[in-house]
Amino acid sequence: MADTELGNETAVKQFILLGFGDLPEPTSFLFLLFLLIYIATLAGNILIAALVVADECLHTPMYFFLGILSCLETCYISTILPRVLASLLTGDRTISVSSCFVQYYFFGGLAAAECYLLSVMSYDRYLAICKPLHYGTVMNGKFCLQLAAGSCIIAFVVVTIFICLMSQLTFCGPSKIDHFFCDFTPVVQLSCSDTYLIELVAFCFASIDIFPPFLLTLTSYICIIATVVRIPSTTGKQRAFSTCSSHLIVVTTFYGTLIMVYVVPKTHTLRNLNKVFSVFYTVLTPMLNPLIYSLRNKEVKEALRKSLNRFVAFVRIW
Repeated sequence: MADTELGNETAVKQFILLGFGDLPEPTSFLFLLFLLIYIATLAGNILIAALVVADECLHTPMYFFLGILSCLETCYISTILPRVLASLLTGDRTISVSSCFVQYYFFGGLAAAECYLLSVMSYDRYLAICKPLHYGTVMNGKFCLQLAAGSCIIAFVVVTIFICLMSQLTFCGPSKIDHFFCDFTPVVQLSCSDTYLIELVAFCFASIDIFPPFLLTLTSYICIIATVVRIPSTTGKQRAFSTCSSHLIVVTTFYGTLIMVYVVPKTHTLRNLNKVFSVFYTVLTPMLNPLIYSLRNKEVKEALRKSLNRFVAFVRIW
């Protein structure tokens, strides 16, 4: 794992992902658990994206963003879980340095894009509920595309800067990453180079990627709740509060765990909990988003019902 000589040091060519530690007995349970989560997440998100594309009733800004979110979630979880599943199944925990950087590049870019997209979606709901007269004018097709594309472009520009800085680091041992995927901090901690600059840049960019979108999302939902309170219909209030509370739970879990991992200064206790926090935003949030944002919506249920009816009719013909 360490072949190339650098003066008196040796360059590490492979890392070892320690994953969830030495757990010989629960490994099969973890494999089945993560496999089921992965299948459910893929099925839910691909279904939502397909419905948004296929059903004209869902060709609105809200469902356009939901479709983009589903695509992001599908790619996002696929950068992490297949590698975890392979490691649990085969016991092979090694990963090359270049593969580790590639995994972090896509994970970091997609996670940052989701941060921005969630704030865009909350802004969309704010306009629809609090400024309905301006909604149709502001949220036109061109502006929606610009918001979605801008979220992805900004996110991947930022992570490209990280990768360029990380590629300048020297890794000369140890080679064990105390995590289940190649995250920024566990990888950088293995470097024998001076990491002050890259850690400072990472803290600044993480703060920019997380706090402004989170505050925009929180502000939007506060305004939405304030508007909903003034709705005279009790049924309308309950439905709106139910939807808002569900969205806020997922958003708070996603942003909150990201803040704990990437922004809050690391104490010994927090460092030990990093893997637990990481499971929330890498595994659980992508699984819950289709349920919270889409499958509870009447329009999505109706689109699903129509698609199933068309499929049944097609099968009967054949």
